[in-house]
Amino acid sequence: MRQIILDTETTGLEWKKGNRVVEIGCVELLERRPTGNTYHQYINPQREFEQGAAEVTGLSLEFLADKPLFADIADDFLAFIDGAELIIHNATFDIGFLDYELSLLGERYGRMRDRVQVEDSLLMARQRFPGQRNSLDALCKRLGVDNAHRQLHGALLDAQLLCEVYLYMTAGQGEIGFGGDESSQQTAVMPAFSIPAQGARPRVLVSPAELAAHESRLAVLRKKSGDKCLWDLPL
Repeated sequence: MRQIILDTETTGLEWKKGNRVVEIGCVELLERRPTGNTYHQYINPQREFEQGAAEVTGLSLEFLADKPLFADIADDFLAFIDGAELIIHNATFDIGFLDYELSLLGERYGRMRDRVQVEDSLLMARQRFPGQRNSLDALCKRLGVDNAHRQLHGALLDAQLLCEVYLYMTAGQGEIGFGGDESSQQTAVMPAFSIPAQGARPRVLVSPAELAAHESRLAVLRKKSGDKCLWDLPL
């Protein structure tokens, strides 16, 4: 499965007021593993920032003046995300802005959901941590994701942080081997933007006694929960 963690920065809070996208950041996952493949682009919005928006991002019209227009990067951006599942924190915001940008280019581009599936990590967080703050910073703190370097909002940085948060919220791992051949003996996935996506990975060997203890514990959980437990659910 191919997933894209996506974030945008904009000139303001509402696309209906004519605000535009100024930055897009994407991180690619294949089978829940960061591939090291990213997409990052600054965009000239051809309009002023709303009050406070530039302060949040640290961007300015002067910096963006020589950057391409959305029309110039649309095809490359869409080629990167086409067919993927997008993971977005507060997806309504980002999808609304991207749909607006596409609408300015004409009907042939359609809408984002014509091309991709969308998963809102904010809704996931609210279900898992009801009644708590579920901003990206709050989730980083709660899940132990280091965000000390996040002094300003940045699309690629935020996408990288959200990638770690998403993997932890969805069990924090993608693969665990419990016996079988060497190809199945793989350790838990950890976000790894600074290490190669490929390379040797340590084997996880489980003894028969550990397997028996594991099955015994699952039997107790199944009995308490009506013959099912979380480990029985498909990934």
